[in-house]
Amino acid sequence: MKKLLALLLTLALCLGCVSALADGVEGVKLGVILLHDEDSTYDLNFIKGVEEAKEKLGLSDDQVIIKRNIPESNECTEAALDLADEGCNIIFADSFGHESFMLDAARQLPDVEFCHATGTSAHVENLPNFHNAFAAIYEGRYLAGIAAGMKLNEIKAAGKLKGEAPLMGYVGAFTYAEVVSGYTSFYLGAKSVCPDVTMKVQFTGSWYDEKEEKAAAEALIAAGCDLISQHADSMGAPTACENAGIPDVSYNGSTVESCPNTFIVASRINWAPYFEYIINQKAAGEAIATDWTGTIETGSVVLTDVNTAVAAEGTVEAIEAAKAEFAAGTKKVYDTATEGFITVEGQPMAEDWKPLDATDGAFVEDTKIVYDGYFHESEYRSAPYFDASIDGIELLNTAF
Repeated sequence: MKKLLALLLTLALCLGCVSALADGVEGVKLGVILLHDEDSTYDLNFIKGVEEAKEKLGLSDDQVIIKRNIPESNECTEAALDLADEGCNIIFADSFGHESFMLDAARQLPDVEFCHATGTSAHVENLPNFHNAFAAIYEGRYLAGIAAGMKLNEIKAAGKLKGEAPLMGYVGAFTYAEVVSGYTSFYLGAKSVCPDVTMKVQFTGSWYDEKEEKAAAEALIAAGCDLISQHADSMGAPTACENAGIPDVSYNGSTVESCPNTFIVASRINWAPYFEYIINQKAAGEAIATDWTGTIETGSVVLTDVNTAVAAEGTVEAIEAAKAEFAAGTKKVYDTATEGFITVEGQPMAEDWKPLDATDGAFVEDTKIVYDGYFHESEYRSAPYFDASIDGIELLNTAF
């Protein structure tokens, strides 16, 4: 009888906790500020994350408001204040350039939680209602790079390389650390299986410019690249690859329907776990982390299905093997212990190396970034800070 009473009491307490959380979730209203809209693969990825979290947590339609096409200007502050006026008690923005305007709104509304993707300031601003979030997407890009390297090996074995050695092209938006970390990890993934690969990077100066991204990809193809990838948000680069018959590794989602003959795989951040996290924290009256970094383990770093019609044989198995090594802690993306894997002007990345990105004041003289045989990306803030120009990657323009 005592055991039965204890069991009933435990069940009652659990049901009470679930009920309290449900009541809390009913009191949460999420506002989301997007730089573009569904036509941008980047912004569409956030929309999918919101919808997934909304469905999983049982939020009603009136508990989520999305504002689209909000530029990186005072319009972002105004949009945030409008969302608060509409009852939103969590407000999220998705673009790097939104940060200063979100900070402005956070200072004005201390009772509203402000969450920002890709930003760098939360850990130095010390505002209890302002938070940054990102994911260890460099691991996802590394895995996608393995798929690229496997394809290059196949092209090489068939004697179909454009030049003497495998050459990749990469369309990047800006020279921010986020982009540098992304293309470097992609390159290192390819190099891990295709040691003689090199890469050219063409910047566009915009997150979303289909014409410029397509032109950049076309220029890279004309320069002899055997495969193209990107950190930009339109279908410009994938379309150029499909038109030219050049293998492509995209970002933020599969392009297999539009580019069935060239698409291999894509890495992306799944934002649903973060939206679930901030909603549940608000519902429970718990603090939201100042910096939150999603991982493969949290379901935040994912790859699309590999297009086996284009990918090299053994690609899926190679990706899964590397993923298992990441999970076990035996593989690091920025591996400085393996001789010759990462060099800068012919020299290894030493333990006194410091990031060049000075967008905030967090990296003081005593901050160690390289130790224990690897560069510790996204451990001192959620946003990437790897910004070294490593050997094997040629930057064709750095005006952005």
